[in-house]
Amino acid sequence: MKRLWLWLVLAALALPAHANQRIKELATVGGVRSNQLLGYGLVVGLDGSGDKRSSSPFTAQSMASMLTQLGVQLPPGTKIDSKNTAAVTITASLPPFARRGQAIDVTVSSIGDAKSLRGGTLLMAPLKGADGQIYAMAQGNVVVGGAGASAGGNSAQINQLSVGRIPAGATVEREVPTALGGNDAIQLELLEADFTTANRVVEAINRQFGAGTAQAVDGRLIEVRAPYDGNQRVQFLSRLENLVVKPAETLPLVIVNARTGSVVMNRAVTLDAVAVSHGNLSVTVGNNDRAGNPDINIRTDRGEVVNLPKSANLAQVVNALNAVGATPQDLVSILQAIKAAGALRAELQII
Repeated sequence: MKRLWLWLVLAALALPAHANQRIKELATVGGVRSNQLLGYGLVVGLDGSGDKRSSSPFTAQSMASMLTQLGVQLPPGTKIDSKNTAAVTITASLPPFARRGQAIDVTVSSIGDAKSLRGGTLLMAPLKGADGQIYAMAQGNVVVGGAGASAGGNSAQINQLSVGRIPAGATVEREVPTALGGNDAIQLELLEADFTTANRVVEAINRQFGAGTAQAVDGRLIEVRAPYDGNQRVQFLSRLENLVVKPAETLPLVIVNARTGSVVMNRAVTLDAVAVSHGNLSVTVGNNDRAGNPDINIRTDRGEVVNLPKSANLAQVVNALNAVGATPQDLVSILQAIKAAGALRAELQII
């Protein structure tokens, strides 16, 4: 019987439930954001693992264009062999407050049929923003994390060899102005919209800096009065982002990926009394006293029964679901049945 492994992703397992958090962990400052950059270029110096001219004609065209720009005149009809070259896209994230001359990391990805970028060098390529302007120039040796081998017609590969990184591989050429509010106010944007959390953040700020300093616009946006002087504003934000706030209680949530069998849930998930049997699938849910919602019984064959006690904690839920050895498809059916009967005290999302 196949066993389903439940992968639990919980950011604060070692912390008490609903632990206090700093404002910098709950919100961002409006206007302080990164910007995505994109470019196209050529990686050269590959050991025969580059693009094929027949299936990636754009690589040869790019090489011809580059050579022309460098003053190399090619005879008409010249066919360029691109086996040591790969056409790539270059992506990077321009961080807030980035200054001209600052180095940023870039990711290089093959867009042709190159087998590997290992040992290649990216030639100088411009990186553009969404507005079409050039914000950085990238160039350098590509670092590929992985291993590949081929011998006697057999091949083995670990990780992805057609994607690599260039640490500090791009230099910022154009700055993006980042305004910390154009007047005497800044905006805090909660990472997750929640009226309770927004209210608690406002109370914490007003308690520290005085009544009327902050006010909530809605469940996500908070306006805060701040000094206009740049240095004083930075000092103010430093104090503000380190204020401690108790966020709203986490809503019970279970997310099931039906393709991979992964299950993600938080601490708040609990169950009412329910029995789950798995042996060609049998689900029995009890202790449902709500009118109009009868108990659910799904049975196709006999199987081992695992009891889940009322108000089971997260560890008990995980152990019981692992014990029945459900496949991803079975797990979806089981959780849907438990949810339908009202025994699963959580929101169920299937992706």
